[in-house]
Amino acid sequence: MSINRVEFVITWACTGRCKHCSIGEHEDISGHIEYARLAGMLTRIKSKYPIESVMCFGGEPLLYPDDVCAIFEEAKQAGIPKRQLITNGFFTHDENKIASVADKLNHCATEILLSVDAFHQETIPIEPVKLFAKYTQHVRLHPAWLVSREDENPWNVRTREILAQFPGVPVGKGNVVFPRGNALKYLREYFPEELPRRSPYDQEPGSFTCISVSPDGDVEGVGNAYTDDILEIVKKLR
Repeated sequence: MSINRVEFVITWACTGRCKHCSIGEHEDISGHIEYARLAGMLTRIKSKYPIESVMCFGGEPLLYPDDVCAIFEEAKQAGIPKRQLITNGFFTHDENKIASVADKLNHCATEILLSVDAFHQETIPIEPVKLFAKYTQHVRLHPAWLVSREDENPWNVRTREILAQFPGVPVGKGNVVFPRGNALKYLREYFPEELPRRSPYDQEPGSFTCISVSPDGDVEGVGNAYTDDILEIVKKLR
């Protein structure tokens, strides 16, 4: 086993209520990663493993921008080259705060994947998201596609219309909605009767190349980054 990536689920709380969300309704969710309690963690892992990337996501991670930036700043100092964020871009209506958070990210993040599509924009206002894209460097649109990117269902048609409202912002391949959580509740008609058992994002047991830290500090169910030595946790994943 060779760990080369660390992911942080900053919070399960979210500013959206998306019909495709694999987590579900995001009700009664609280708590977030307090990186001050984990300071030094990435430096220790990088000293033993060839970590190439760190990613923060959620929920909506920018509800806690200071923790996101603290993670990326340590990763930068530790020499981890890829520092990635997945965000829906909506954490405030205040343009000054949007610009301030974007400026901090510009100094520590290397790639920002901005979730913009028919699902997110059903409940998330687009103007604050446009402002975030305006002030942020290294940003790429990261839409969710239903069935496939090429499919002409109404959700995908609407997504293409929304993407056109971000001229000059590059569009990545995004991802395809997986039948889990809200997607099964609201979009069941678009999935085959025989549902896949595993998400394409799940790792095979015993072949971990990435570790994920949950908002409560849990790491892959084998330890807690707040209370246990991170290198001992990684050893347990072998």
